[in-house]
Parts: sequence; structure tokens; C-alpha cells
Amino acid sequence: MTMIRKASIMFVNKDSYEEYQKRHDDIWPEMLKELKAHGAHNYSIFLDKESGRLFAYLEIESEEKWKQMGETEICKKWWAYMKPLMDTNPDNSPVSIELSEVFYMA
Repeated sequence: MTMIRKASIMFVNKDSYEEYQKRHDDIWPEMLKELKAHGAHNYSIFLDKESGRLFAYLEIESEEKWKQMGETEICKKWWAYMKPLMDTNPDNSPVSIELSEVFYMA
């Protein structure tokens, strides 16, 4: 199976770094289950403590399957849970800037 590599930038509030980390350390098992069910693999999030920028990287099985993740009840619940810690859109999804791949070395 060929995986699609995705990367994006999100923004966490500077006073919320520890709580953001804690919530991901204790991520709900049902959230992990849905991520995997929607084709997510090798999902990582990195923090730039100077700016509050988050760099997210994951591999997905298909764009269509991945887009359905945001429509699940558990994802909507997670977004609402994370809203106080980060920049969000009106639907509580994180403000996210998708990055274009310019280089890849297998």
C-alpha cells in the first residue's frame, strides 16, 4: 500500500504547552482507534516553544478516508476538548495550514 504523507502547521497557546502535552500523553483510546480506522499511521506532532507553532506529520491511506475522520463524533469531541488550548475554527477544528511536500528521501 502506498501511503500519502501529510504535514501541517497548527498553533497552541503559549500558556498551554504543558496541558497540550498532557492531553496527548493521555489521548483517549477511542480517538486512537478512530484515527487508525481512518487510515492514519506514523502520526507525530512537534512543538516550537518559541512561537507556539505545532508541526504535524502523518501518513494516510487515502484522502477520502482521512477527510471522514473530522465527521466522527469522537473527533468533534476531541476538537471541543482541545479548543481552549489552541487556535480553532468556528467548528472547533484546529486552525491548520497544510504544507506542500518539496523533498522526500525514502
